[in-house]
Amino acid sequence: MLKIKVKGQELFNDITQEFFTINDQEIELEHSLLSVSKWEAKWHKPFLETAKTGFTPEEEIDYVRCMTINKNVDPRVYYSLSQDNRKEIESYINDPMTATTITHIQKRPNREIVTSEIIYYWMVSFQIPFDCQKWHLARLMTLIEVCSIKNDPNKKKMRKNEIAQRNRALNAERKAKYHTSG
Repeated sequence: MLKIKVKGQELFNDITQEFFTINDQEIELEHSLLSVSKWEAKWHKPFLETAKTGFTPEEEIDYVRCMTINKNVDPRVYYSLSQDNRKEIESYINDPMTATTITHIQKRPNREIVTSEIIYYWMVSFQIPFDCQKWHLARLMTLIEVCSIKNDPNKKKMRKNEIAQRNRALNAERKAKYHTSG
């Protein structure tokens, strides 16, 4: 869960031609399957595909609304999110929220459009409890992928040269990330 403080400010409504004041407010957000399903129900678009191509400003604000878990939030507060608030939200959404890393062995890309219903189907298939719909979406997707890998009957073991190649790539990535020489 992410808690952000939105500073109060005075704004102008172009439609009513009136100024209005928004008080300081703290909102609690969760980037979860439940939030995604609420957003998809309103916009009738696959969230993950839209995230790749980009949201309209209204879609983006509405997703923050869908992520909000505390009650009695002034609906106008979403229009007064600062750049820092937006960066904090984006950072939270992009956080993997897990220590698990999955090395993808080259395979054909899956062209299936993933919607919240597909993710719920995967949860049912792998007997993942519905309580997990409130987990951070990245963490849930990692669990689903781990279940898929562990349950794959065609799972083949990596050859020694593939393991060595993967390890070289991981070491190079870590050297670059931590600015070390070895």
